[in-house]
Amino acid sequence: MKILLISPRTPNTFWSFKHVLRFVAKKAAFPPLGLITVAAMLPPEWELRLVDLNVGRLEDSDLRWADYVLISAMIVHQESVREIAGRCNALDKPILAGGPLFTTGHESFPEIQHFVLGEAEEVMPQLIADLRAGTVQRVYRAPGFPRLEQTPVPRYDLLRLRNYVTMAAQFSRGCPYDCEFCDIIVMNGRVPRTKAPAQFIAELEALRRLGWKDMVFVVDDNFIGNKARTKALLHAMIDWRERTRPEMGFLTEASINLADDAELRELMAAAGFRKVFVGIETPSAAALEECRKFQNTGRDLVSAVQVLQKSGLEVMGGFIVGFDSDTGDIFKQQFDFIQRSGVATAMVGLLTALPQTRLYQRLKREGRLISETSGDNTGMGALNFHPKLNREYLENGYRELMRRLYEPRNYYRRIRVFLKNYRASSDRLRISRGDVEAFLKSFWLLGVWDRGRWAYWRFFLGTLIRRPQHFRVAIELAIVGHHFRRVAAAL
Repeated sequence: MKILLISPRTPNTFWSFKHVLRFVAKKAAFPPLGLITVAAMLPPEWELRLVDLNVGRLEDSDLRWADYVLISAMIVHQESVREIAGRCNALDKPILAGGPLFTTGHESFPEIQHFVLGEAEEVMPQLIADLRAGTVQRVYRAPGFPRLEQTPVPRYDLLRLRNYVTMAAQFSRGCPYDCEFCDIIVMNGRVPRTKAPAQFIAELEALRRLGWKDMVFVVDDNFIGNKARTKALLHAMIDWRERTRPEMGFLTEASINLADDAELRELMAAAGFRKVFVGIETPSAAALEECRKFQNTGRDLVSAVQVLQKSGLEVMGGFIVGFDSDTGDIFKQQFDFIQRSGVATAMVGLLTALPQTRLYQRLKREGRLISETSGDNTGMGALNFHPKLNREYLENGYRELMRRLYEPRNYYRRIRVFLKNYRASSDRLRISRGDVEAFLKSFWLLGVWDRGRWAYWRFFLGTLIRRPQHFRVAIELAIVGHHFRRVAAAL
């Protein structure tokens, strides 16, 4: 059996990091972890070929070669998926599609013949048997949330590692919280399920043996959803690091209550974690109550961010505007909070109603839903419902907020606040030739051509003189800021 796995093209959003890639001579920020995990579930004697449209082209010869085409996609990939489906159908190649896009909306793709809805582990034996027999069903639906002990090591060998900025791995699925706007609990449930520590270490070891020496994104819905199991993993990671001395570091996603557990923070730093994405959402207590983000309520969010920074973790923050309870000054509230907290990488989006979420269901009941989401909460079409605040006011205010946040002077000021609190681990990643090349490119693009060049040089020299131990982190953030500034300018 010949299986062609296709990862759709990611549009230019905050998460694509498109404008960072030119600095680091890479083609994509992240690999298609879902696809290479599914690939590992297929019989070893089958022939597999992977095409990631973010790093290469899909040729007709690839399609002609294949018996079946497997696609995994998120909502933001829907335009690229339709293009792929059109090409497959023109050559009479059957498609098997899975991933979040189809789990919550497969009915919108009549041009695709077969679907896997939900997590794949428990349906793969039947699917493989049907593929062998030539009796593939229209829909395979996961009966529940599978135990992750049966998930194999992803087929990292199918990737050209040099094409990617960051590798990806997964320890757990699910999140114990119940935020109204979030579709994680719809797809992965509220009870976090984890792999065994040895199982996850085997994945890291596979990457190490393939020569990976840079960052690994642990793509959990909430890395600390089950703290006891997370701590067990971290102890295993620390032991592994002491044995093998890998040169990779880690970033992940976690809830803000990580700030409440000193032991957990210390273990994460010792295990090599450098960055954490936190859904802060809003400084408005009313909005946090509205969306049931109760883990963020009743606390000083700025102090919580600073606790994480002082533990050696760079906080990347998710923020949302457009809640029903938002008042006219929400943009000033968000700007002031982000500047004070030193969240340099602030990913602000407009509220969007994702399929099957409680927000989606509520807005539909209220007759306020307008359309399905594009999956991009940073575009002007993100507000797919009638908001309480004036739509034009919200969209204009959001556009201006983004431009203010990433205006060079404001952005470099925010990095300085972060560096003032940051306590970096002494166990840092190596400085590679690629790092040096990226630094040199930043000097030229940000220090000569960019309109914020004077702010860049003040920031550059000030960091070099006052905080030389943080110089590498500072330049990395300057480069990332260039990407966000370009995305904000295009809104």
